[in-house]
Amino acid sequence: MKILAISGGTKNGNNDAMAREALMGAKEQGAEIEFIRLLDLNLKPCTGCIACVGGMMQGGTGDCVIKDDMKWLDEKIFSADGVLFVMPIFEKGSPAVMHLVQDRIFGPTHDPGPCTIALKIAEKSGGQGPDRRKLQPKVVSYISIGGSDWVTRVAVDMALTAMSRSWKVIDNVVFPWSKSIVVNDDSVAKCREVGVSLAKAAAAGPEKAEYLGDKGVCPECYSRNFHIKGDPKETVCVVCGLVGELKLQDGKMTFEIPEERFAHSYFRMSGKLEHMDDMYRIETELNENKKTEKYKQRMENYKNFIQATKP
Repeated sequence: MKILAISGGTKNGNNDAMAREALMGAKEQGAEIEFIRLLDLNLKPCTGCIACVGGMMQGGTGDCVIKDDMKWLDEKIFSADGVLFVMPIFEKGSPAVMHLVQDRIFGPTHDPGPCTIALKIAEKSGGQGPDRRKLQPKVVSYISIGGSDWVTRVAVDMALTAMSRSWKVIDNVVFPWSKSIVVNDDSVAKCREVGVSLAKAAAAGPEKAEYLGDKGVCPECYSRNFHIKGDPKETVCVVCGLVGELKLQDGKMTFEIPEERFAHSYFRMSGKLEHMDDMYRIETELNENKKTEKYKQRMENYKNFIQATKP
């Protein structure tokens, strides 16, 4: 098996060090290992042109039109059985470079839901369709390292990448107050343990792998972050999207979800296909609106009102 560690930190800093520590643990389990530092790569942000989705839904590959190192990174991820992301924590969450990667190769063109539909379209049209490797299950772990206690959103940022591609999360570890993590023996040992566990999970296969991280509150994805609406019974988990009720029982917070709602989870194919139906409805509505004079006139008025300032 092969374990790939991806660091989003500065060269030879804390994130690189803990990525290497985890890889040492993976290598002890017999894994082939590889290490990538995102800041070494030429990576550009998604422009929202949706050429990828449009092409994929017409039988094409859905490949991005931007020419940079993202395709190379995508191939490296395809080649790995297990992936580890090690990121610094910025403003309680993941850094910009992680969001950039998330937008480009953890979006709809890599999601098993849209890819499954696109492959069916390709079969009928005779097109090539998206890369079948995008449907391959994979195990993934996350290590997030912060310099203070501003760390409450990062686990969600990490888990959302697994949600998009239906990967099996093994660990999602967050280290607050850890500027000096390299001399904290317990933290270093934990990072090595993450590597060991990821290698073992990769060897066993995603179907047999189990989540080993913090059990959180959500019984589906273990998240601790929720969108609380006015009705407490309509609370939404921000990762898996399930709707339930937060309750305090015996001094412990629980998230109770009716059994019939689990099929709507974004981690499950049923939930993904339901989301695709919603997106088809919204996109159809937009395309119809674009044909109307009302839409055209309003967009023209906005364009003529003011032009963007440039350097």
